Amino acid sequence: MTVLKTSMRNFFAHKGRMALSAVAVLLSVAFVCGTLVFTDTMSTTFDKLFAATASDVTVSAKDASDGGETTSDNGKPPVIPASVLADVRDVDGVKSAEGALHSTSLTVVDGDKESLSPTSGGPTIVGNWTANDARTMEITSGAAPEGPEQIMVDADTADKHGLKLGDEIGVISVVGTHTAKISGIADWAVTNPGAAIFFLDTKTAQQALIGETGVFTNVNATAADGVSDAQLKKNVVAALGGDYKVLTAKESTEAGQKDVEGFMGVLKYAMLGFAGIAFLVGIFLIINTFSMLVAQRTREIGLMRAIGSSRKQVNRSVLIEALLLGLVGSVLGVGAGVGLAVGLMKLMGMAGMELSTDDLTVAWTTPAIGLLLGVVVTVLAAYLPARRAGKISPMAALRDAGAPADARAGWIRGGIGTFLTAVGAFALYLTSAADKAAEGSMWLGLGVVLSLVGFVLIGPLLAGGVVRVLGVVVLRVFGPVGRMAERNALRNPRRTGATGAALMIGLALVACLSVVGSSMVASATDELDKTVGTDFIIQNDAGQLITPQAVTAVKDTPQVERVTEYKWTEADFTTPDGKTLKNTAITAADPTYATDLRVETVEGQLADAYRPDSMSVHEKFAEDHGISLGSKIDVAFKDGSTAGLTVRAITSSDAVVDAGAMYTSIDTMAKYVPADKMPLDMLLFVSAKDGRQDAAYTALKDSLHDYPQYTVRDQTDYKEALKDQIGQLLNMIYGLLALAIVVAILGVVNTLALSVVERTREIGLMRAIGLSRRQLRRMIRLESVVIALFGALLGLGLGMGWGATAQQLLALEGLKVLEIPWPTIIGVFIGSAFVGLFAALVPAFRAGRMNVLNAIATE
Repeated sequence: MTVLKTSMRNFFAHKGRMALSAVAVLLSVAFVCGTLVFTDTMSTTFDKLFAATASDVTVSAKDASDGGETTSDNGKPPVIPASVLADVRDVDGVKSAEGALHSTSLTVVDGDKESLSPTSGGPTIVGNWTANDARTMEITSGAAPEGPEQIMVDADTADKHGLKLGDEIGVISVVGTHTAKISGIADWAVTNPGAAIFFLDTKTAQQALIGETGVFTNVNATAADGVSDAQLKKNVVAALGGDYKVLTAKESTEAGQKDVEGFMGVLKYAMLGFAGIAFLVGIFLIINTFSMLVAQRTREIGLMRAIGSSRKQVNRSVLIEALLLGLVGSVLGVGAGVGLAVGLMKLMGMAGMELSTDDLTVAWTTPAIGLLLGVVVTVLAAYLPARRAGKISPMAALRDAGAPADARAGWIRGGIGTFLTAVGAFALYLTSAADKAAEGSMWLGLGVVLSLVGFVLIGPLLAGGVVRVLGVVVLRVFGPVGRMAERNALRNPRRTGATGAALMIGLALVACLSVVGSSMVASATDELDKTVGTDFIIQNDAGQLITPQAVTAVKDTPQVERVTEYKWTEADFTTPDGKTLKNTAITAADPTYATDLRVETVEGQLADAYRPDSMSVHEKFAEDHGISLGSKIDVAFKDGSTAGLTVRAITSSDAVVDAGAMYTSIDTMAKYVPADKMPLDMLLFVSAKDGRQDAAYTALKDSLHDYPQYTVRDQTDYKEALKDQIGQLLNMIYGLLALAIVVAILGVVNTLALSVVERTREIGLMRAIGLSRRQLRRMIRLESVVIALFGALLGLGLGMGWGATAQQLLALEGLKVLEIPWPTIIGVFIGSAFVGLFAALVPAFRAGRMNVLNAIATE
């Protein structure tokens, strides 16, 4: 009880000094809990949607996906004949059944030809209005569509795009463009996460989406009273045989959940990974806080030891303080995490994905995990300072505050750090020397971890040299004040090293990712310059296929010299070694593709792969299956027959553009795949007539005015788009890393604040002999700047080393250009100085307000 009282007294006596450490715990726990609440809420939203929209039993085509995906290579969803509906209605246990039709391989535009697709990446779905839809949606305005001139839209889409009754919109599908006027607006009874839904009457939907009547994508059956879904499914399968896919409501829901599970998992664990980085940075802050508090209370602890306190009691007292800090920070962090989740939901709403707070899901495990993590991490971080406190002898009560550093422990730490750094550097060397990316990735991970830990451990040793160099370059121009700031930073190298290390971690990751991102862009740009021989590339950025009408519009553009079509599908390959490879990708293109993309071949000429019944394979595939020029491969095309194709070319496996592609001609594919099953184009490569590039660029955009889903890019545009995509990804990662950097800034603030308290008497003496308040504040700001620059220099240097090594792995995949983004690196380094200035504002202000006489009298 005495230990607990002492701990409570010390905790509340230094509550101001604990506040920043508590904020670090709070932020880290909030990020973990916010991530869990946010992803759980998304899962709940999708679960409710899938459960609400699933009928008791659903019958669909055999090749339809379990999750209800309705796209296919030819732009039409897999369908079943309308006769199935009559068969299902006659099955025992069926109360009612209806035919449904829907597709996602299309685009919907308003009267100005502006796309109405969700900006969040959600699907655009067009289908017929059914009783099953009426269960989950309510018509709030107008009426359901009747006849080809009417269409109904969901309320969310109508609100986002300002649509109202009577507005004309167009549905662009593989069949053509169907225009209709809005007859009704329907609102969801459950949360719609971001899909755009449009409804036609059944006959119009069949014509607009498939081009024929008498077909459905699925039949929805409702069970009679007392008949379970499982029994109804059994009855339906018995009646229809094995020619169709039959799923219960539970199976349909589980299939839908599985579709989003992968995305949710990646999002969840990526965000938790960044939370882990923030926790790691927070550890340094907590260690520094308790180390300084223990040092400042050396005489107090020595006195406690002198009057009978044991080492265990002193140790336990510090750990109890850490426990209290962890509890306070974690409890507040759990609450902040829920608020963060709500904020993320609002942010997603701005991006187009609607998440309702009515579905906010806080599982009991979320606060439990947050509390456990916060408390455990805090107590573990405080263990070393607590152990050091327990070693303070009773004689310390007779000395001035501040325990002498353990030189032996410092040398041991430095030795271990040097060893780990050397081993990490050797692992990074093995990464650059690896022949296979998978093997190199293992060495890279080991090298990053070991070098990071090594740098953390040798930070105090590096602080002496690096701070002196920074002092010469940055601080000496400020005269005596600058020299005092340098000496203050060097006074406790362990503290400076730990504070700098917290900033080092975040900036090392920023530098590494910047190098990797810049190298990827530079490599891809270089490869495009070397290989792409066409003027324009036309595609849909969301991966939607190009309709025949759009292809015709492009080919009819007067300034165009040639258009190369590019298709992709899957087939089963039977190779000369007797192996059958299921669902293997094969690319079909016009013969001019050999000119539009200069693919490197190791044997033969790519142009020969476009001869009748011919193909190409890439080098690694040829080696794995004993294939040489003249070898025959049996290719069983999806939705077609089997072709015996002769290998006429073997391409390099090191390509960046179209890496690993195996080519044949469109004519060869058309020979074995029925016309109505032929895949649509993924891309179009367009070459302008000589000297007409600018005119062709404008003309192509005009030709595709009615097809806003497709983008025309010249090579410059394509490079910029690639750069923007990678830049957006990096910006998102930098945003997540900002949390760790904020915690590191708190560490600098805390270190300076505690350092000012530790030097209260010294500051009073300096003020007494003539140091002005302005000079004092400048000294503290300069000390903060040099600590921040020390951490930045270590972090950026380490990160660039990681990034350059990672690029060696990318080189094995064809990305061979190493580019250091010097503007970013220099900008981050200069920004670190401003971070140091910002962190020092409050400690410097407080130091400047000290009463000189009271400061001198401080023990």
